[in-house]
Amino acid sequence: MKISDFQTKDVINIVDGKKLGQISDLELDLRHGRIEAIVVPSAGKFFGLFGSSGEIVIPWRSIVKIGMDVVLVKLDDSRMYKPTEENEAGADVYRAYKNGQ
Repeated sequence: MKISDFQTKDVINIVDGKKLGQISDLELDLRHGRIEAIVVPSAGKFFGLFGSSGEIVIPWRSIVKIGMDVVLVKLDDSRMYKPTEENEAGADVYRAYKNGQ
């Protein structure tokens, strides 16, 4: 499967049935050659360009099923996909730390 195949699929949370958006990016572990997470722009963005700069980072382990048209994820904590400025700053710091920057 190619990344372009991923980007056309809707991401749905099976806990509450909410459509989170479409995959815009992947977080990769280059050392081990695997996908760590999928990234979905927050609801305030339009084609990834306008609106808030938040994004939803969904760990690979939270993916339940990858279907023909959708990616089903299980996110129990709704705060995971409702980023605030404070959470976004914390996530950026965590990602930088995790990536060794």
